[in-house]
Amino acid sequence: MVMGKVVVATEKWWRLAAQEVVLLTWLVGSLAPNSSRDYPIYLPQGSPTVPHRLLTFQLVPGVDVCLLCGPTPSLQQVQTELVERFWSPVLEPLKTCLSLHQCTFPICIPLHHSIIGLLLINREQNKNLFTLQPHGVERSQLPGTVLSPERRRSVLRQFYTLAVSAYFPAEASEDKPAVLLEEFHAGFTHSPTECYIATDDHKSYGIQTRQHQLLLTFTPETPTFTLRNIATKTLNLLTKEVPF
Repeated sequence: MVMGKVVVATEKWWRLAAQEVVLLTWLVGSLAPNSSRDYPIYLPQGSPTVPHRLLTFQLVPGVDVCLLCGPTPSLQQVQTELVERFWSPVLEPLKTCLSLHQCTFPICIPLHHSIIGLLLINREQNKNLFTLQPHGVERSQLPGTVLSPERRRSVLRQFYTLAVSAYFPAEASEDKPAVLLEEFHAGFTHSPTECYIATDDHKSYGIQTRQHQLLLTFTPETPTFTLRNIATKTLNLLTKEVPF
């Protein structure tokens, strides 16, 4: 984990229930910094009555490697046989990750300059890619930036809530039609796959496919008629360049 975000994980970690992945991330982020920890935990769905052990090791400040296990191995055994062997030789590249974590993907990916917030959700794997600084920290902190990171976070959260509650239902099938909050869909046999809003200080656009949901925040100067084209190209670019 880098600054409370899961950067890379094993297949078994991703097999955990989405709720458990989120809770584990929050737990690690809430604990006081420490070089190593051996923490008993219960998994709400996977093991609600028998505790597992959560082992964490701080590689550099802000970067932790986490391990879920049973009574064995010991904390010291993991430290010497795994952490020191596999992670210690790559501490310098890990330090570089800290300068990129707020972007969450390589800055060499050419996103449109008008995008100021991004949330990409893999609906099949219950994973998401999220950033409020898609063009790097330096550019986002330049004087005159339209929205502060705090405001961007609030805007993206509100748009996500609107999109999934009013337009993109969590579950829908032929036997169980989607229940949406908007009245315009009455009488139609299809569900919305795109939506947008435009305000004084930003614009937002959302697009849903069978596998992904992409929600974007734009600068207010971005022409509304270009939002769909930019969102479609961004979705294609991210799903092609990022293994997500």
